[in-house]
Amino acid sequence: MTPAHRPDAADASVVSSVVEFRGGSAMIPASRDVVHGFVDRLGDRGVDLADSFLDAARLVASELVTNALRHAPGPCRLELTLVDDGVEIAVSDTGEGYPTFLPRDPLRVGRHGLEIVTRLCDEVITKPNATGKTVYARLPLR
Repeated sequence: MTPAHRPDAADASVVSSVVEFRGGSAMIPASRDVVHGFVDRLGDRGVDLADSFLDAARLVASELVTNALRHAPGPCRLELTLVDDGVEIAVSDTGEGYPTFLPRDPLRVGRHGLEIVTRLCDEVITKPNATGKTVYARLPLR
């Protein structure tokens, strides 16, 4: 399966979590807590994860949620779904602009989130939706 093409959510075997955030900086650490709970559920189901998976998943989710907070008005949605040999981390927001890479600048402090996400994930795509966009990042389990 490719990102953004998940199994039917009605399938009881699907492991997923969805959280709607209203906004504000508290949603950044809250996103990391959601990921932690989701990874605990994966472990309970016997999913084989790399030792670094939890830290990588928390980082990817918090970077995507931070981008939503900074660049989009209104709420955002975090969805985590086990898909084949990875976890799809999807963040939807109300912004119209798409994530873009900044030119290389060794003096730039911060604003490296998208670079970090693309290095950790197998694939990162952005799709428009009715109220803005969704960024899908697929993080390998191993």
